[in-house]
Amino acid sequence: MATGRGWIYQQHAKRSQKPEPIAQTRPPSLSSKTPAVKVQHKSATIPVTTTVNKVPLLRKPMENKQLLMKTYIERLPCEILLKIFSFLDPLSLMVVGSVNRRFYKLSKDNVLWHKIYISRQKVNQRWKSDSVKMLEKKLSDSVLDPDPGYWKKTYIKELMMTREKKMIQIMKSVKSFCSSEIPVSMKKAVRMSGLIWALTFVDVHESETMVEQTCLHFRESSVTVTWNSYLWPEFHSLTKIRLHGITPVLTDNSLKPIKKGLRRLSLIAEYDLRNKKDFGRFIGQDMHIKLFHLHPGLIVGLWKKSPEIAFVMGTLHYHQLLEKSFLGSTESPYIFPPHIPILDDIDPEYGLHGYQLHIDMYSGSRTFLCRTFRGLFCRKEYIKNGHLRIAAIGLRNHKRHASLAGKVDFLWETLTLSGSIQNCFTMDVTVLDESEAPYWCFSAPVQLCESKSLETCYDFMGQNFDLNYKDDMGRIHAELIWMKEAEEYYVINLVLYLNTEKVNSYFGTNYTDSPVD
Repeated sequence: MATGRGWIYQQHAKRSQKPEPIAQTRPPSLSSKTPAVKVQHKSATIPVTTTVNKVPLLRKPMENKQLLMKTYIERLPCEILLKIFSFLDPLSLMVVGSVNRRFYKLSKDNVLWHKIYISRQKVNQRWKSDSVKMLEKKLSDSVLDPDPGYWKKTYIKELMMTREKKMIQIMKSVKSFCSSEIPVSMKKAVRMSGLIWALTFVDVHESETMVEQTCLHFRESSVTVTWNSYLWPEFHSLTKIRLHGITPVLTDNSLKPIKKGLRRLSLIAEYDLRNKKDFGRFIGQDMHIKLFHLHPGLIVGLWKKSPEIAFVMGTLHYHQLLEKSFLGSTESPYIFPPHIPILDDIDPEYGLHGYQLHIDMYSGSRTFLCRTFRGLFCRKEYIKNGHLRIAAIGLRNHKRHASLAGKVDFLWETLTLSGSIQNCFTMDVTVLDESEAPYWCFSAPVQLCESKSLETCYDFMGQNFDLNYKDDMGRIHAELIWMKEAEEYYVINLVLYLNTEKVNSYFGTNYTDSPVD
């Protein structure tokens, strides 16, 4: 090691004593023919052609030194490089392996990673001195494993196992949906795990562009994630958008996640953009952008003048969000175990009562309506058209009518502009069953549309609006009236329609549509 280091110092000293090459140039001639200028460098003569409009580009002294230092490093023997690598931490050693092929092969050296693996085991078993000695003796016999990178793979495998255990502990620490502390516990879980959300854009050439989150906002039952960028990929060339949850694998001495190290990607959802005419549900527009909803939970704003991405926003409901963000793989989402229904032969209306609805209507930090309805039910005669009809706000039940504070609009913001879209907002819905377990949960943007119904509620005089949402689990219908004097919307009717097949599959029942009179 001393000889190699001395050789480096000698070469560096010799180079520093050499004078820098001086380019001898002459003023440009006005004639069309420009003579060649010769630069003297030792015994070699290098012709340099100059023109009136073009100036010769000469390397700066600092660039020459960097080029020479790069050459020195590449010419170092493997033994010296391995000695240098032995002083690196695991994260730096992984980064060095991405420089070139030679560094990649050397960075997988079994001796280096065996030392790192041993030091990790000592930390994990520091209170058991005998076990550490036995471990060192056991592992010392297999240091020179014929498979290159064996101990690197073993080290990373154990890191992943430790990460999985930590993620499970974090998920268990999150409060249930019945608790008012769930936003605090979710925020704490995201901070402890180092979780971030990122979008991966895939174009027709299969090239990928990743954009990480720029802003987070935690609400009672969902988190709003915003992605902004100056350089979005061209929208017309995109074929897919992938939403990933990213968590770091490496931790520091205080067990805090290192965000710039090795990371684990978990696919949450994948969106198909090949059909640009029908890639999402249209929500609304203003003078600058058009708003589209990609199920589940993704909102894309496109510029009106040129169909390019202005911003992307995600509204992610807390239900099963951590499992989706932690336990999936890069290419496939986490598969939840099938729900096993609990049969109840005693209750003839099992699965028709005991529902609880929590609804939150908002835009950004403004809340228009946040309310919980308990004791919701459906009679058998209300099962029609393949749905269970459950009324949360009745048209004639004035006590349950609710007002929306002020004019509702959807707030959007890019890195340079901001605006709002009228009569649009985000709605979070959480439906709990009789055991207070989540049955139907979603977060999505909705739009108020002028009502086409001929029926009129004479108790309120104003313009009628409808609100509708639909997915595989069911649909929601709400009727609102705009009170011009008070400048408020009043919700006079709010009805849930749960899919009968989904209810039968969840509860193990066999409900069918009631006979028509």
